[in-house]
Amino acid sequence: MTTEEAATDPTRVLYVDDDAALTELVAQFLERLDDGLVVDTATLAEEGLRRLLDPTADYDCVVSDFQMPGMNGEEFLHAVRADQPEMPFVLFTGEGNDALERRVTADAAAYLRKGTGTDQYRVLGRRIRRVVGRSSDRDDR
Repeated sequence: MTTEEAATDPTRVLYVDDDAALTELVAQFLERLDDGLVVDTATLAEEGLRRLLDPTADYDCVVSDFQMPGMNGEEFLHAVRADQPEMPFVLFTGEGNDALERRVTADAAAYLRKGTGTDQYRVLGRRIRRVVGRSSDRDDR
C-alpha cells in the first residue's frame, strides 16, 4: 500500500455505548463531520469485543462509554488491551471523574468527557484522528 493510498483509506471506528439512539447519533455526526471516518456501533461491551475479535474486522480505533451494563468502559478497555494492546482507544463518557481519567490515560488511552451540543462530536473526531495518528491537529480540548 502506498502512502497516498493509506492517507485516503477511511479510519474505521467501533463506537460502543449502551444507549442505542446515542450510538447512532454519534456515528452520524462523526461521519458527517469527517468523511474519512466510518463508524460501526455496538450497544454492549461484549458485542464490541466479538466484533474486534472477528478476523475480518479491521478497526483503527475504539470509542467507548464508561457506564454500561455487564462490563463498564474501563473493564472493556482492559479486555481490548489483553487482545490488541496497540489499539487506539477513547473513553468518551459523561460519568467520569479525575481518578478514572488518570487510570485510563495511564493505560495509554484517551479520555474525553461528553458535553452538550454538537461541538463535542467535532472534538471527538479530532481526538480519534490524533490517537490513530492521522492528524496533527492538537487543538482538541
